[in-house]
Amino acid sequence: MTDDKKGTVFPHNCILEDRKNLCISGVSNVGSFDEDTIVAVTSCGEITVKGQNLHITKLSLEIGELCIEGSINALQYADVIEKGGSFLSKVFR
Repeated sequence: MTDDKKGTVFPHNCILEDRKNLCISGVSNVGSFDEDTIVAVTSCGEITVKGQNLHITKLSLEIGELCIEGSINALQYADVIEKGGSFLSKVFR
């Protein structure tokens, strides 16, 4: 972990209770949200939460925590995209 606020990396955990309450740690940003989909950036990549009547009950980027309630149907991770380097340098690794 680093000490400056912009570079702080929190450990990542997901705790799902009865498919109704979800707490995610390691959150650095929330990209988008509505009643059916919430997209957040975590220390392990982008996570998409899908369901119905989703509501963010707690968001604290200082401690990296996001809590959601509603009917949760799916959690999906996107691959972590490495920063830096050109397209060709990534192709020819």
